[in-house]
Amino acid sequence: MLSRLRRRGSAQTPDVADTSEATDTAQGAEVDVVDAAGAPADDTTEPVATAEAAAKHRFGVPRKFGTWLGRPMTSFHLIVSVAALLVSLGLIMVLSASGVHSYDEDGSPWAIFGRQVLWTIVGLVGFWIAVRMPVSFLRNTAFAGFAITVVMLVLVLIPGIGHESNGARGWFVVAGLSMQPSELTKIAFAIWGAHILATRRMEQASLREMLIPLIPAAVIALALIVAQPDLGQTVSMGIILLALLWYAGLPLKVFVSSLLAAVGAAAVLAVSEGYRSDRVRSWLDPGADAQGSGYQARQAKFALANGGVFGDGLGQGTAKWNYLPNAHNDFIFAIIGEELGFVGAFGLLALFGLFGYTGMRIAKRSADPFLRLLTAAATMWVVGQVFINVGYVIGLLPVTGIQLPLISAGGTSTATTLFMIGLMANAARHEPEAVAALRAGREDRMNRVLRLPLPEAYVPSRVEVLRDRLRTKPGDKAAKPAKPARPPRQAAKK
Repeated sequence: MLSRLRRRGSAQTPDVADTSEATDTAQGAEVDVVDAAGAPADDTTEPVATAEAAAKHRFGVPRKFGTWLGRPMTSFHLIVSVAALLVSLGLIMVLSASGVHSYDEDGSPWAIFGRQVLWTIVGLVGFWIAVRMPVSFLRNTAFAGFAITVVMLVLVLIPGIGHESNGARGWFVVAGLSMQPSELTKIAFAIWGAHILATRRMEQASLREMLIPLIPAAVIALALIVAQPDLGQTVSMGIILLALLWYAGLPLKVFVSSLLAAVGAAAVLAVSEGYRSDRVRSWLDPGADAQGSGYQARQAKFALANGGVFGDGLGQGTAKWNYLPNAHNDFIFAIIGEELGFVGAFGLLALFGLFGYTGMRIAKRSADPFLRLLTAAATMWVVGQVFINVGYVIGLLPVTGIQLPLISAGGTSTATTLFMIGLMANAARHEPEAVAALRAGREDRMNRVLRLPLPEAYVPSRVEVLRDRLRTKPGDKAAKPAKPARPPRQAAKK
């Protein structure tokens, strides 16, 4: 599926009239064949109908599910439903995991949860704006948005403007609310990168056109994030960059080289700072410093083990009572495993798996190369963060500080993730089948509740059309057929 998505060209939607005509023709042909064979129609109709009824009775659920998956608005309903479930579960778990820490820090068990609710409301507003946003406006403002976020990355490094927390200067604090500009940079870079690659017609772009100016811009943004320093945001930014290049059709050898370079750079960053190298050493040897750098990972494993299969019950966990640092943030998956057990943790991972399937489904069905690239990159970004977060909670990876999307207590992260999911929902509404259904007047309750405008069908921009014309030389002649091979020479007769 991934290889098909990388090289997939513009989607073509068959016309409804043509489909109906083809169906009528096929039915007519079947009737002619039956008449020609001399078999009476009345003798064959009843057994066929009986067989179809029996098949529907035995396989009714799979057929209904397949029919539902084939509906025009299925992708839109899926992405919205999955996002709603993740947001709801995230708020519940933040309330459960943050009460003790919130009371110690602010004197109220509701402080962290209240801020999370506020940022969730901001994210839902951003989601609604992203769903309604015209694709043309999104592409026209892509570079300006990315440039603004780069300026914000520069400003946050200035003492007195940027706020330092946990050894990193990466936040703006306004009226008690903290905002992380690197989260905005990831969204802006994904939008601008998808716009650049789509404008250059990714299936036909040369290697130089794919890498420039995308790579230099990414290096600038990554350098500013490393200067904070923030390894987690650096890794997330790298995931977006690699996803854009992969789905744009970067040659496999170049992509593997880029991947190895990214892994090497991450390894260098991991050992360049004392606290990060301590985390790596504690990951390689968990028992070496069980009460120091390895304490957090060790307590997370204890919490998961205490949960068992069905958990201790919602709100009944003990790790959050100051036994597990950052229980409401980076290590909230351990609290989920303790209170909801293996069943709850597996259900959450299944929900993220459904999110990944839906994102790839939207990307595959999109006719617009810009939306296809943006959706694929956003999907890999979220799924990649889930893999890394769960990986270091269960001990498969060293601790990096990457949050669990929509679940961990993180204001800017929650808001930006919801905005990006809104863009994915926007792409789902721009699938060719969805555009045709909505413009044909077919009612959709969710679109009516959200008061969404009708989507526009994809039309290549003038720049894209001009590039295609310049690549195709009008004077090229048809290729001449190859000359037939000469027959082998016969051996001379003696």
